[in-house]
Formats: sequence, structure tokens, C-alpha cells
Amino acid sequence: MTNIIGIFRNSNYTKLFFATFTSQMGGTIGLTAFTFYLLDRFSNQPAYATVTELMFSLPTLAVFFLVGVFADRLDRRKIALYCDWICAGLSLIFLLLLTIDIMPLIFGLLFVRSAIRNFFFPAEAALVQGVLSSDDYTTAAGLNQMVSSLFMLFGSGMGVFCYWTFGIEGAIAIDMVCFIISGFLIKSTQFTEEIRLPNGRHTLKDLNLSLVIKDFSSGFLYLIRNKLLLTLISGFVLFGIVNGGFSVMQVFILKYKLEPLDYEKYAVILGIIFGLGVLIGSIIASVLAKKVELHHMLIIGLLISGTATIFGALVNSTFLYMCGLGIVALSLPLVNVSLGGWLPSIVDPKMMGRVQGCINPVMMFSQSLTLFLIAVFYPSFVTIEMLYLIVGSCLVLVGFFYMTILPKIINQEHAAKKKEVVVL
Repeated sequence: MTNIIGIFRNSNYTKLFFATFTSQMGGTIGLTAFTFYLLDRFSNQPAYATVTELMFSLPTLAVFFLVGVFADRLDRRKIALYCDWICAGLSLIFLLLLTIDIMPLIFGLLFVRSAIRNFFFPAEAALVQGVLSSDDYTTAAGLNQMVSSLFMLFGSGMGVFCYWTFGIEGAIAIDMVCFIISGFLIKSTQFTEEIRLPNGRHTLKDLNLSLVIKDFSSGFLYLIRNKLLLTLISGFVLFGIVNGGFSVMQVFILKYKLEPLDYEKYAVILGIIFGLGVLIGSIIASVLAKKVELHHMLIIGLLISGTATIFGALVNSTFLYMCGLGIVALSLPLVNVSLGGWLPSIVDPKMMGRVQGCINPVMMFSQSLTLFLIAVFYPSFVTIEMLYLIVGSCLVLVGFFYMTILPKIINQEHAAKKKEVVVL
């Protein structure tokens, strides 16, 4: 608790913390409401809901080579600020397109808005790394996980609530307001030039094709040459499958298996259970991170969450399914806090944007591919139970992969550091 109080005394971090929260809410409420709008309007075409999620993940593959370079070469504060305000403007256009009711245009706008949002997170992560000391990274990771849990708890629930109460238009209007608030919070921050521009001043004109390719390549080579970093990131391929599956599986299992008549009501309850579970799990993970090796916490979280996800595929009771999902929610923060506290401590601040730019496409490629396959094969060839088995198995496989590889690499690094000390 003392660490949390201390970290919030940093006004820049506090503003970034709440800016990230409101920006995530802005990207969630309207999208959740739109998913339920599609499920209501096109009840016999679940592929539309999957395509909506695909428009959220696929743009990463279109801009992945730019986001990291931008975050390392341009003003990180301005990138985060402009992302929020541009997304607010696109939300307003979203409202106008709903009146025209041409689905390809709406999906196209969702693609563009998601592409813009991809520039926000590497810049924000690099700013957070710059304003905190290495001792605070794990605490910040725990707080970020709490933000995610609150946004799961209130974001999805509010998306459904706003859809019921204000309609799809009201939910999208709230999206727009959230982006505007986030933008003003970032605008009120003050960072040194070293944090905003760690690689010196550049303009968009300086970022020609050769420089973009050179910078992206340097980030990729930096990742490849760091054995620990490469091992951690390799697991993100399967994390993408998990994210892609979970983004639609929970609604599908309620609507098409467990509660077909009251799936919207149960979706809200499920969101509350999941959000509370992640919130409690985040607190537990933050405490454990001070007492347990991060790689042990990471492996335990993966194995427990994967087993509980497989359990969800095997039950026919809504109560038992929610119990299994609660266990998943409690254990996932062990994974996220471990990775969130670990990565900033092993990445050079000057390379943080480019490393994030390499991580996101790895995960989003598998996430987009998963959503595409779900849209094509569900429910004709793949059942909802099979989806849960696939996702749960991926979590377990990554857990065993890390269990086999990480201890060896960590021991090698410790041995190398001891040799350096002896030489000195």
C-alpha cells in the first residue's frame, strides 16, 4: 500500500493512469454496445459480432512497423494526446454513419479508429517508464492490471447498460466523451524533453521510408539478441489466440448455449464477476510480486487460468461456468503483472517504443487470425466447447513452455552477471 501511495504522489503518473483508464473506456463502451446491437439485429449472423472484434485487432498489422518508430522518434506526449482527440472525432463520425446504416462503412471506420489507438499505447508505456524508477515498475504493472479489471468491470457492463438505456447512439457518445477527457488529462502533464524525445527532436518529415525501416529493424534486432526478451515475447503468439477467443466466446456461450433468452443480463453479471476477479487478483499479484520470483508467478498464472478455461468448456451449468471464469479472472493478473513489471526492467528506454511495436503485431496477428477463423468456421464446423478447449490449451502450453525455458535463461544471465562482477 505504501508503494501505491508513493507512486500516486507522482502527478504525471497519476494523470497518465487516469488518462489510460478513460481512453480504454472510450474504446470499450461503444464497441461492446455495438456488438450487442449486431447480435440483436443480426441474430442469425454471429459472424458480424466477430468481424467487429476483428476490426479492433486487425489494424495492428497495418501500422505495426510505424507505431514503435513514432513513439521513439516523435514527441510521445503529443502522440498520446492526438490519438485520443482523433478517436473522439472518429466516434462522432461513427454516430453519423449509424444514421446511414451502411455496414461496410461502419466497419471501415472501426478499422481506422483502432489503427489510431495503436499509436497510443507504445507512447503511453514509454512515458510511464520514463517517470518511474525501476523499483516502481511492478507496482505500476499491478495498478495497470487494476485499471484493466475496472474497465472490464464497468466498461463492458456499462456498454450493455448504455445500450439498454440510451441505445447504440448514447453508448458511442460516451465513447467520444471518454476520449476527450483522456486527451485533456494528457494535455495537463509535464514531461522533460528526455522523456518525451529520448532520441532527439524529429518531425514527421524526417520519418522517411528508409528511416522507418532502419528504426524498426534496429528494434527487431534488439529483441532478437536479447534471449530473455525474445523468450517472453514468443509466448505472445498464443496470448493472441487467447485474446481473440475470449473477445467473443463469453457472449457466444451465453447466447448459444447457457442462457439464450437472457444472455444480455447474464453478460453484465459475467462482466462484473470477471472484473471483480481481476481486481482482487491484481491486488494478490501485486503483493506476491514482492515475495515470489516473477517467472514462477507467470507460470502459475498461466497453468491455473488455462485449466479453468478448459473447465468452462466441459460444464453445462451457468453457475459452474461462472465459477470457472472467476478462477480465470483471479489467475490472469499473475500473468499480466509479471510481464508488466518485468519488461520495462529489461528494455532500454530508448528502445521501448520499438519493442512494444514488435510485441503488438505478434499478438494481434494471431488474435486477428483467430477471429477470422471463428467468423468462418463458427458455428458450422467449430463448436463453442471447441473454442474454449483451444484457448485453454494455449494458456497451458505457454505455461509449460515458460516452465521449461525461462529458468535456464535466468540462471545463465545471473551467471553472466557474476562473471562481470568478478572481472570488475
